[in-house]
Amino acid sequence: MTTTDPSFTSAPGDTAYATSGAAYESSHEKAEHASIGELVADISQGLSTLLRQEVELAKAEVRESTSRAGKAAGMFGGAAISGWMALLFLSLAVWEWLSRALDDRGWAAVIVMAVWAVLGAVLAAMGRRTTKEIQGLPRTTETAKRVPDALKGNEER
Repeated sequence: MTTTDPSFTSAPGDTAYATSGAAYESSHEKAEHASIGELVADISQGLSTLLRQEVELAKAEVRESTSRAGKAAGMFGGAAISGWMALLFLSLAVWEWLSRALDDRGWAAVIVMAVWAVLGAVLAAMGRRTTKEIQGLPRTTETAKRVPDALKGNEER
């Protein structure tokens, strides 16, 4: 940032260019008053800052997407474990109880299987819905699309 305060001293690496009476300059005004070395340094610093910000944004979005993917994987895993444990242990007990009530072991087995199939389907649907909510890197993609225009000087105001 530039200032008209005479006590202001710029720090090393400060690329703001002061002119009399103006607190801020446009890119075109900077180009008219600065040397080639200053302009290259300004571009280099700006590009470095932009790339660092893009990397940080990508990291944040990856963490968020990974968290959502972990939740979905947990739900799918829960659905699988629930189905397996239910079919292995509880199904045997319910099957025996129904077979005594119906006097038919076959139909008792079908009824028990249907109950656990419904539970597995509900858990799988919840996992699928959560998977669809994973967005990937939308902000990084959007800002990365603007980098070529910014490098050409067609920056948004």
